[in-house]
Amino acid sequence: MNASHPFKGKTGLKRIINATSYSIAGFKAAFKNEAAFRQIILINVVLIPISLCLEVSRVEHALLIMVCLLAIIVELINSAIEAVVDRISLERHELSKNAKDMGSAAQFVALAMIFVTWLIILLPA
Repeated sequence: MNASHPFKGKTGLKRIINATSYSIAGFKAAFKNEAAFRQIILINVVLIPISLCLEVSRVEHALLIMVCLLAIIVELINSAIEAVVDRISLERHELSKNAKDMGSAAQFVALAMIFVTWLIILLPA
C-alpha cells in the first residue's frame, strides 16, 4: 500500500468491485439527498424512452441519449462540490459561493445542451 495514499491500496478485480460499490453508494446518496439529482433522473426517465421511439439516425439517437446522461454526470459533480464545500464550513464565504455557483452554472449548460440538441435534431431541416 502506498503510504502517501492510504485509500489507494487495492488493485485488479478487488479495486473494480470496491469502485462499483462506491459508485452505487454515490448514486444512492445523490438520489436520497439531492432533489436536483432526482429531477435530472426524471428528465432522463422521460426523454430517453422518447428518444428511442423517434425516427432519427443512430448517431442522433446516441446524441439525444448522451446529452441526457451528461446532465446526470454534471449533477453528480455539482452535488459533490456542494457537499465538500459544506463539509469544510457552513460559514458564508465568497469562494464557497463561487464554487457552488460554478457547479450550478455547469448544470445550466448541461441542461441547455439537452434543449439545443433535442431542438436541432427534432426541428425539420
